[in-house]
Amino acid sequence: MIKLSAREISLIVNGSLHGDENILVTQPPVFDSRRAKAGSMFLALIGENTDGHKFCPDAFANGAVLALTTQVVDQPCVVVSDVMQAVADLAKFVRVQLAELTVIGITGSQGKTTTKDLLNYILSSVGETVAPVGSFNNELGVPLTILECNQKTKYCIVEMGARHIGDISALCEIAKPKIGAVLKVGNAHIGEFGSREAIAQAKSELVTSLISGGTAVLGTYDQFTPAMKVADGVALLTFGERSDCNVRAADVEIREGRPHFDLVTKSGRAAVGMRLVGLHQIPNALAAAAISSALGLSVDQIAGALSMAELASKWRMEIFELNGRLMINDSYNANPESMAAALRTLALFAQERGGSSWAALGKMHELGPSEKTDHADIGKLVCDLAIDHLIAVSMPAYRQGVPSNSETQVHELNDKNSVVALLNEMQSGDVLLVKASRAEHFEEIAQQVAVNWQTDAGKKDDE
Repeated sequence: MIKLSAREISLIVNGSLHGDENILVTQPPVFDSRRAKAGSMFLALIGENTDGHKFCPDAFANGAVLALTTQVVDQPCVVVSDVMQAVADLAKFVRVQLAELTVIGITGSQGKTTTKDLLNYILSSVGETVAPVGSFNNELGVPLTILECNQKTKYCIVEMGARHIGDISALCEIAKPKIGAVLKVGNAHIGEFGSREAIAQAKSELVTSLISGGTAVLGTYDQFTPAMKVADGVALLTFGERSDCNVRAADVEIREGRPHFDLVTKSGRAAVGMRLVGLHQIPNALAAAAISSALGLSVDQIAGALSMAELASKWRMEIFELNGRLMINDSYNANPESMAAALRTLALFAQERGGSSWAALGKMHELGPSEKTDHADIGKLVCDLAIDHLIAVSMPAYRQGVPSNSETQVHELNDKNSVVALLNEMQSGDVLLVKASRAEHFEEIAQQVAVNWQTDAGKKDDE
């Protein structure tokens, strides 16, 4: 963050200062008092279950020098009517001061976080880059990401999520991206938007917010994204696996579950061998490559970085292997598209290893009226892919898609302990996928399975 005095901050956010006006904030704001450090500002947010004002003393004990609050506290503070709005106002101010900063906005129904991680890896090799950890893509996450930047920052990558029409436009007002990438319009959040057309409208706000001199980067993996209109003076780059894409993948192969392909851009062609697992990582890699190409990086620079990159965000296609058993922990989130991609990866791993395939699947949230049909379709896909075991956890609709003559064994269970107990039957060579929407907390299953495998390994070592 750029250095600002308490007085400057109070003027920017139109707040009332209580304390020394010469206090200097030198570190980005935090809303978790445990993450406060010397020179930071604490945001006293009020949530459903807690009031941040109670944690002001802890934040100052950890080094915070100023708090942004809605009431006077015992520590130096700037009092405002709305802390979230004040953070947005502060981020807008900082963004204007950083005229040389290049901001890249990324949105889409799936792949945002992985694309962000890949792009961060690529760009960090050529300049100081700021990117959020995890999926920090809302009205708080975007301003805080901007506030991480200072005069030395060359690139800032922001994820942009949306639950309503107008959300992304509001985020663009803060971040003012020069490059806007739309990955794909899928079914995620269709329960809130009502249709894919409405989702496409929301995602397209990133493209329509770009001003002359900017670049729109559009995927070609659905019918809506490639059709998005760009304004005069805004360059357009497409990515995908079609021959007419500006950035594309050619000669695609999967080896040990990992994509290998030739990256083709206007500057040439280079081989990529990814460390990430799953065929669905190719669109994410191509999006990052297209953005990097728009920023002037060579195809060799991009391909080399993509071949070295590993995911920085947890619970996304994480691989854990012990004593011949392999687990794919993809428990961060789920929608029909990402679920299908993960299942195809499971099938590929199982074919290569020769063991049985196990899919422990939980509920996909925010699907609206199509919820039962979408889950049944995934159940059918499990059978089509010849997955050996489907563990449907508190979601009977999965079974509805399984034909009566299917060789897939369906286990309907209602608690995580039963799932973990069943998975103790896995043998060497078997492969497990753990996946559900974030609210289901399936990382708990993955963590317990890993503990059990480690315990088993310890017992064998002792024998």
